Amino acid sequence: MGLLIETLPHLALARPGLDRHAERRAEPHLLDRLLADPRTRVLEVHGDRVPVRWTDAPDQAAAADGGSGGLPALDLRAPAAGDAESLVLYLGQDGDGTAYLAVARPAADGGDDAQAADGDARLCGLRQVGADLSDRDATIFATALALANWHGTHGHCPRCGAPTQPVQAGWLRRCDRDGSEHYPRTDVAVIMSVVDADDRLLLARGAGWGAGRFSVLAGFLEPGESLAAAVAREVHEEVGLQVHDVEYLGDQPWPFPNSLMVGFTARAQGSELRLQEAEIAEARWFSRDEYREIVAQGRVSPSTRLSISRRLIERWLGQDLDEVTPD
Repeated sequence: MGLLIETLPHLALARPGLDRHAERRAEPHLLDRLLADPRTRVLEVHGDRVPVRWTDAPDQAAAADGGSGGLPALDLRAPAAGDAESLVLYLGQDGDGTAYLAVARPAADGGDDAQAADGDARLCGLRQVGADLSDRDATIFATALALANWHGTHGHCPRCGAPTQPVQAGWLRRCDRDGSEHYPRTDVAVIMSVVDADDRLLLARGAGWGAGRFSVLAGFLEPGESLAAAVAREVHEEVGLQVHDVEYLGDQPWPFPNSLMVGFTARAQGSELRLQEAEIAEARWFSRDEYREIVAQGRVSPSTRLSISRRLIERWLGQDLDEVTPD
Protein backbone atom coordinates (compact mmCIF):
# COMPACT_ATOMS: atom_id res chain seq x y z
CA MET A 1 0.00 0.00 0.00
CA GLY A 2 2.95 2.37 0.44
CA LEU A 3 3.45 2.83 -3.29
CA LEU A 4 -0.23 3.53 -3.82
CA ILE A 5 -0.43 6.13 -1.06
CA GLU A 6 2.70 7.92 -2.34
CA THR A 7 1.68 8.10 -5.99
CA LEU A 8 -2.10 8.60 -5.93
CA PRO A 9 -3.18 9.84 -2.50
CA HIS A 10 -6.81 9.45 -1.40
CA LEU A 11 -7.62 6.97 -4.17
CA ALA A 12 -11.18 5.84 -3.48
CA LEU A 13 -12.04 2.14 -3.10
CA ALA A 14 -8.35 1.17 -3.05
CA ARG A 15 -7.72 0.68 0.67
CA PRO A 16 -8.67 -2.57 2.41
CA GLY A 17 -11.50 -2.18 4.90
CA LEU A 18 -12.29 -5.76 5.90
CA ASP A 19 -10.43 -9.01 6.42
CA ARG A 20 -12.06 -11.27 3.83
CA HIS A 21 -11.26 -14.48 5.72
CA ALA A 22 -11.41 -16.55 2.55
CA GLU A 23 -10.71 -19.70 4.53
CA ARG A 24 -14.17 -19.44 6.12
CA ARG A 25 -16.08 -19.61 2.85
CA ALA A 26 -15.99 -23.43 2.78
CA GLU A 27 -17.24 -23.81 6.37
CA PRO A 28 -20.41 -25.94 6.46
CA HIS A 29 -23.56 -23.85 7.01
CA LEU A 30 -21.54 -20.62 7.44
CA LEU A 31 -24.27 -18.38 6.01
CA ASP A 32 -26.98 -20.06 8.09
CA ARG A 33 -24.99 -19.51 11.28
CA LEU A 34 -24.21 -15.88 10.48
CA LEU A 35 -27.83 -15.15 9.55
CA ALA A 36 -28.85 -16.54 12.94
CA ASP A 37 -26.41 -14.26 14.78
CA PRO A 38 -27.87 -10.81 15.65
CA ARG A 39 -24.33 -9.39 15.77
CA THR A 40 -23.90 -9.97 12.03
CA ARG A 41 -24.23 -6.83 9.89
CA VAL A 42 -26.16 -7.07 6.62
CA LEU A 43 -26.08 -4.77 3.58
CA GLU A 44 -29.08 -4.92 1.25
CA VAL A 45 -28.12 -4.48 -2.42
CA HIS A 46 -31.02 -3.29 -4.58
CA GLY A 47 -29.72 -3.63 -8.13
CA ASP A 48 -26.76 -1.25 -8.08
CA ARG A 49 -27.87 0.75 -5.02
CA VAL A 50 -27.74 0.30 -1.26
CA PRO A 51 -29.30 2.13 1.70
CA VAL A 52 -27.18 5.03 2.96
CA ARG A 53 -27.49 7.41 5.87
CA TRP A 54 -25.70 10.70 6.54
CA THR A 55 -23.95 11.42 9.80
CA ASP A 56 -25.13 14.63 11.46
CA ALA A 57 -27.33 15.40 8.47
CA PRO A 58 -30.82 16.64 9.39
CA ASP A 59 -31.94 16.54 5.74
CA GLN A 60 -31.09 13.15 4.26
CA ALA A 61 -32.46 13.98 0.82
CA ALA A 62 -30.43 17.18 0.60
CA ALA A 63 -27.31 15.30 1.60
CA ALA A 64 -27.98 12.66 -1.04
CA ASP A 65 -28.21 15.40 -3.64
CA GLY A 66 -24.72 16.57 -2.72
CA GLY A 67 -25.61 19.15 -0.11
CA SER A 68 -23.70 19.77 3.09
CA GLY A 69 -24.59 18.11 6.34
CA GLY A 70 -22.29 15.19 7.07
CA LEU A 71 -20.71 12.15 5.52
CA PRO A 72 -22.46 9.09 4.07
CA ALA A 73 -22.37 5.72 5.82
CA LEU A 74 -23.88 2.41 4.82
CA ASP A 75 -27.15 1.60 6.55
CA LEU A 76 -26.25 -1.84 7.89
CA ARG A 77 -28.74 -3.94 9.83
CA ALA A 78 -29.04 -7.21 11.73
CA PRO A 79 -30.17 -10.32 9.83
CA ALA A 80 -33.91 -10.45 9.13
CA ALA A 81 -36.48 -13.10 8.33
CA GLY A 82 -36.40 -13.93 4.63
CA ASP A 83 -32.75 -13.05 4.05
CA ALA A 84 -31.90 -16.69 3.36
CA GLU A 85 -34.38 -16.71 0.46
CA SER A 86 -32.20 -14.21 -1.44
CA LEU A 87 -28.64 -14.45 -2.71
CA VAL A 88 -26.44 -14.05 0.38
CA LEU A 89 -22.74 -13.17 0.11
CA TYR A 90 -20.11 -13.40 2.84
CA LEU A 91 -17.88 -10.32 2.67
CA GLY A 92 -15.57 -10.88 5.66
CA GLN A 93 -15.19 -9.48 9.14
CA ASP A 94 -13.66 -6.47 10.88
CA GLY A 95 -11.05 -6.29 13.61
CA ASP A 96 -13.70 -6.76 16.30
CA GLY A 97 -14.83 -10.04 14.77
CA THR A 98 -18.11 -8.68 13.39
CA ALA A 99 -19.13 -10.54 10.23
CA TYR A 100 -20.60 -8.75 7.20
CA LEU A 101 -23.01 -10.15 4.63
CA ALA A 102 -24.66 -8.74 1.53
CA VAL A 103 -28.19 -9.72 0.53
CA ALA A 104 -29.04 -9.14 -3.14
CA ARG A 105 -32.56 -7.81 -3.75
CA PRO A 106 -34.29 -6.81 -7.00
CA ALA A 107 -33.63 -3.25 -8.14
CA ALA A 108 -35.90 -0.79 -6.35
CA ASP A 109 -38.22 1.66 -8.10
CA GLY A 110 -37.88 5.39 -7.69
CA GLY A 111 -34.67 6.32 -9.51
CA ASP A 112 -31.66 7.91 -7.83
CA ASP A 113 -31.97 8.62 -4.12
CA ALA A 114 -35.12 6.53 -3.69
CA GLN A 115 -36.28 6.08 -0.15
CA ALA A 116 -35.17 2.87 1.54
CA ALA A 117 -37.64 0.47 3.10
CA ASP A 118 -37.35 1.92 6.60
CA GLY A 119 -38.22 5.41 5.36
CA ASP A 120 -35.08 7.04 6.74
CA ALA A 121 -32.09 5.94 4.66
CA ARG A 122 -31.75 6.67 0.93
CA LEU A 123 -30.89 4.18 -1.81
CA CYS A 124 -27.72 5.43 -3.52
CA GLY A 125 -25.21 4.17 -6.05
CA LEU A 126 -21.49 3.80 -5.50
CA ARG A 127 -20.70 6.65 -7.89
CA GLN A 128 -22.79 8.98 -5.72
CA VAL A 129 -21.25 8.26 -2.34
CA GLY A 130 -18.18 6.04 -2.79
CA ALA A 131 -15.59 8.81 -2.56
CA ASP A 132 -16.86 9.87 0.89
CA LEU A 133 -17.40 6.47 2.50
CA SER A 134 -15.07 5.10 5.15
CA ASP A 135 -12.54 2.47 4.05
CA ARG A 136 -14.71 -0.23 5.62
CA ASP A 137 -17.91 0.91 3.95
CA ALA A 138 -16.25 1.47 0.57
CA THR A 139 -14.84 -2.07 0.65
CA ILE A 140 -18.21 -3.54 1.65
CA PHE A 141 -20.09 -1.66 -1.10
CA ALA A 142 -17.58 -2.32 -3.88
CA THR A 143 -17.22 -6.02 -3.03
CA ALA A 144 -20.95 -6.60 -2.66
CA LEU A 145 -21.72 -4.80 -5.92
CA ALA A 146 -19.07 -6.63 -7.93
CA LEU A 147 -20.12 -10.04 -6.58
CA ALA A 148 -23.82 -9.36 -7.13
CA ASN A 149 -23.12 -8.20 -10.70
CA TRP A 150 -21.18 -11.40 -11.40
CA HIS A 151 -23.90 -13.66 -10.01
CA GLY A 152 -26.50 -11.79 -12.04
CA THR A 153 -24.84 -12.76 -15.33
CA HIS A 154 -23.55 -16.26 -14.51
CA GLY A 155 -26.67 -18.22 -13.75
CA HIS A 156 -25.83 -20.87 -16.36
CA CYS A 157 -22.78 -23.00 -17.01
CA PRO A 158 -20.62 -21.74 -19.92
CA ARG A 159 -19.73 -25.37 -20.73
CA CYS A 160 -23.13 -27.05 -20.97
CA GLY A 161 -25.76 -24.36 -20.35
CA ALA A 162 -27.22 -25.98 -17.23
CA PRO A 163 -28.13 -23.82 -14.21
CA THR A 164 -25.41 -23.03 -11.68
CA GLN A 165 -25.84 -22.58 -7.94
CA PRO A 166 -23.93 -20.30 -5.53
CA VAL A 167 -21.65 -22.11 -3.09
CA GLN A 168 -18.63 -21.17 -0.95
CA ALA A 169 -20.64 -18.37 0.72
CA GLY A 170 -21.26 -16.71 -2.63
CA TRP A 171 -17.70 -16.85 -3.99
CA LEU A 172 -18.23 -19.70 -6.44
CA ARG A 173 -20.98 -21.13 -8.67
CA ARG A 174 -21.24 -24.85 -9.36
CA CYS A 175 -22.95 -26.42 -12.36
CA ASP A 176 -25.91 -28.65 -11.51
CA ARG A 177 -25.16 -30.98 -14.41
CA ASP A 178 -21.42 -31.45 -14.84
CA GLY A 179 -20.20 -30.22 -11.44
CA SER A 180 -17.82 -27.65 -12.96
CA GLU A 181 -16.88 -24.72 -10.75
CA HIS A 182 -16.88 -21.08 -11.86
CA TYR A 183 -15.24 -18.24 -9.96
CA PRO A 184 -15.92 -14.48 -10.04
CA ARG A 185 -14.03 -12.77 -12.83
CA THR A 186 -12.37 -9.39 -12.88
CA ASP A 187 -11.76 -7.58 -16.17
CA VAL A 188 -8.45 -5.72 -15.99
CA ALA A 189 -8.22 -2.32 -17.67
CA VAL A 190 -5.29 0.06 -18.00
CA ILE A 191 -5.79 3.80 -17.65
CA MET A 192 -2.98 6.25 -18.35
CA SER A 193 -1.95 9.88 -18.23
CA VAL A 194 0.13 10.48 -21.38
CA VAL A 195 2.39 13.53 -21.48
CA ASP A 196 4.57 14.91 -24.28
CA ALA A 197 8.05 16.45 -24.30
CA ASP A 198 6.56 19.77 -23.12
CA ASP A 199 4.81 18.01 -20.20
CA ARG A 200 1.40 18.64 -21.72
CA LEU A 201 -1.34 16.14 -20.87
CA LEU A 202 -3.31 14.29 -23.53
CA LEU A 203 -7.05 14.19 -22.93
CA ALA A 204 -9.69 12.71 -25.20
CA ARG A 205 -13.45 12.63 -25.61
CA GLY A 206 -14.86 9.22 -26.36
CA ALA A 207 -17.24 8.63 -29.24
CA GLY A 208 -20.74 9.10 -27.88
CA TRP A 209 -19.65 11.24 -24.93
CA GLY A 210 -21.23 14.62 -24.42
CA ALA A 211 -19.45 17.90 -25.16
CA GLY A 212 -16.88 18.89 -22.56
CA ARG A 213 -16.36 15.39 -21.21
CA PHE A 214 -12.61 14.82 -21.56
CA SER A 215 -10.56 12.20 -19.75
CA VAL A 216 -7.34 10.22 -19.96
CA LEU A 217 -7.10 7.19 -22.23
CA ALA A 218 -8.06 3.70 -21.07
CA GLY A 219 -8.67 0.22 -22.42
CA PHE A 220 -8.93 -3.44 -21.47
CA LEU A 221 -6.03 -5.83 -21.12
CA GLU A 222 -5.96 -8.49 -23.84
CA PRO A 223 -5.02 -12.18 -23.44
CA GLY A 224 -1.28 -12.82 -23.47
CA GLU A 225 -0.44 -9.15 -22.85
CA SER A 226 1.48 -7.42 -20.09
CA LEU A 227 0.08 -4.29 -18.47
CA ALA A 228 2.81 -2.06 -19.95
CA ALA A 229 2.20 -3.56 -23.39
CA ALA A 230 -1.52 -2.84 -23.02
CA VAL A 231 -0.75 0.81 -22.25
CA ALA A 232 1.41 1.12 -25.37
CA ARG A 233 -1.11 -0.68 -27.59
CA GLU A 234 -4.14 1.30 -26.43
CA VAL A 235 -2.40 4.65 -26.86
CA HIS A 236 -1.21 3.70 -30.34
CA GLU A 237 -4.61 2.35 -31.39
CA GLU A 238 -6.62 5.30 -30.11
CA VAL A 239 -4.42 8.29 -30.96
CA GLY A 240 -1.54 6.93 -33.09
CA LEU A 241 1.28 7.67 -30.62
CA GLN A 242 4.21 5.56 -29.47
CA VAL A 243 4.98 5.80 -25.74
CA HIS A 244 7.89 4.99 -23.43
CA ASP A 245 8.71 5.27 -19.71
CA VAL A 246 5.49 3.52 -18.72
CA GLU A 247 5.22 3.81 -14.93
CA TYR A 248 2.69 2.21 -12.58
CA LEU A 249 0.91 4.65 -10.25
CA GLY A 250 -1.88 2.72 -8.51
CA ASP A 251 -4.95 0.58 -9.02
CA GLN A 252 -8.60 0.68 -8.09
CA PRO A 253 -11.44 -1.85 -8.10
CA TRP A 254 -14.19 -0.61 -10.39
CA PRO A 255 -17.36 -2.70 -9.98
CA PHE A 256 -19.19 -1.27 -13.00
CA PRO A 257 -19.67 -4.15 -13.41
CA ASN A 258 -16.49 -6.16 -12.63
CA SER A 259 -13.26 -4.31 -13.46
CA LEU A 260 -9.90 -3.41 -11.98
CA MET A 261 -8.47 -0.11 -13.21
CA VAL A 262 -4.65 -0.10 -13.20
CA GLY A 263 -3.23 3.42 -13.47
CA PHE A 264 -0.05 4.43 -15.30
CA THR A 265 1.75 7.44 -16.65
CA ALA A 266 3.69 7.35 -19.93
CA ARG A 267 5.67 9.70 -22.19
CA ALA A 268 4.77 10.10 -25.84
CA GLN A 269 7.27 10.05 -28.70
CA GLY A 270 6.04 13.04 -30.69
CA SER A 271 2.74 14.85 -30.36
CA GLU A 272 0.93 14.46 -33.71
CA LEU A 273 -2.39 12.69 -33.14
CA ARG A 274 -4.12 10.20 -35.44
CA LEU A 275 -7.51 9.37 -33.95
CA GLN A 276 -9.32 6.06 -34.06
CA GLU A 277 -12.64 7.62 -35.06
CA ALA A 278 -14.78 4.69 -33.94
CA GLU A 279 -13.49 5.19 -30.38
CA ILE A 280 -12.31 8.81 -30.06
CA ALA A 281 -14.40 11.84 -31.04
CA GLU A 282 -11.65 14.37 -30.32
CA ALA A 283 -8.34 14.62 -28.46
CA ARG A 284 -5.91 17.41 -27.68
CA TRP A 285 -2.88 18.35 -25.59
CA PHE A 286 -3.30 20.64 -22.58
CA SER A 287 -0.79 22.68 -20.66
CA ARG A 288 -1.53 23.08 -16.98
CA ASP A 289 -2.64 26.68 -17.41
CA GLU A 290 -4.91 25.74 -20.33
CA TYR A 291 -6.52 22.93 -18.37
CA ARG A 292 -7.08 25.10 -15.29
CA GLU A 293 -8.68 27.75 -17.51
CA ILE A 294 -11.20 25.45 -19.21
CA VAL A 295 -12.12 23.80 -15.91
CA ALA A 296 -12.62 27.21 -14.28
CA GLN A 297 -14.78 28.29 -17.24
CA GLY A 298 -16.90 25.15 -17.01
CA ARG A 299 -15.97 24.03 -20.52
CA VAL A 300 -14.71 20.67 -19.21
CA SER A 301 -16.40 18.45 -16.65
CA PRO A 302 -13.77 16.55 -14.62
CA SER A 303 -14.41 12.98 -13.54
CA THR A 304 -15.90 12.45 -10.09
CA ARG A 305 -13.69 12.12 -7.01
CA LEU A 306 -14.41 8.39 -7.01
CA SER A 307 -12.47 7.75 -10.21
CA ILE A 308 -8.77 7.03 -10.65
CA SER A 309 -8.90 9.10 -13.86
CA ARG A 310 -9.36 12.25 -11.78
CA ARG A 311 -6.43 11.33 -9.52
CA LEU A 312 -4.18 10.80 -12.55
CA ILE A 313 -5.08 14.27 -13.83
CA GLU A 314 -4.61 15.88 -10.41
CA ARG A 315 -1.18 14.27 -10.05
CA TRP A 316 -0.09 15.85 -13.34
CA LEU A 317 -1.80 19.17 -12.52
CA GLY A 318 -0.20 19.38 -9.08
CA GLN A 319 -3.39 20.31 -7.26
CA ASP A 320 -6.85 19.08 -6.32
CA LEU A 321 -9.43 19.96 -8.96
CA ASP A 322 -11.74 21.22 -6.21
CA GLU A 323 -9.22 24.04 -5.77
CA VAL A 324 -9.71 25.24 -9.35
CA THR A 325 -12.23 28.02 -8.83
CA PRO A 326 -14.75 29.19 -11.49
CA ASP A 327 -14.07 32.46 -13.29
